Amino acid sequence: MGRCRHSSASVVHENAYLSDFHHCFLVQQNSSGSTESNFGSRLDGINVILGRQGESCSSACRAKGQSCVPSRLAELNKCQILQKYMRCKNGCFPSLGPDQPAEVVDEAPKNLNPGACLYMQMDDRLTCDGSHRHTRRLCPCA
Repeated sequence: MGRCRHSSASVVHENAYLSDFHHCFLVQQNSSGSTESNFGSRLDGINVILGRQGESCSSACRAKGQSCVPSRLAELNKCQILQKYMRCKNGCFPSLGPDQPAEVVDEAPKNLNPGACLYMQMDDRLTCDGSHRHTRRLCPCA
């Protein structure tokens, strides 16, 4: 299923665009070929915590008397895991940002895709300290 982002200034009528230049993308889910049981064993000893809106994983873990484990963020940075812990009612999308993996809160502006889960395609950029005022992070704490 594909989706297009547009504004009233870029369309004539429904899917009739003023120009050939518009932003459409395919809704995809990432998959590593791993099974749920494999994910579970990789998260042994980790408490998966859902942070509050706008909160970093460092802060969310600290509030529980624990520390964020940055080496385990990659295990949570998968649609299959995000969907296990979050609603992801508007899909799961690749994104760039220090606040991932995360879910966009329902109250976020429509252009941010409220209810969508976001994962980062480059695991080496994942950090415990990232946050965004319109997301809730999924955090590995110990």
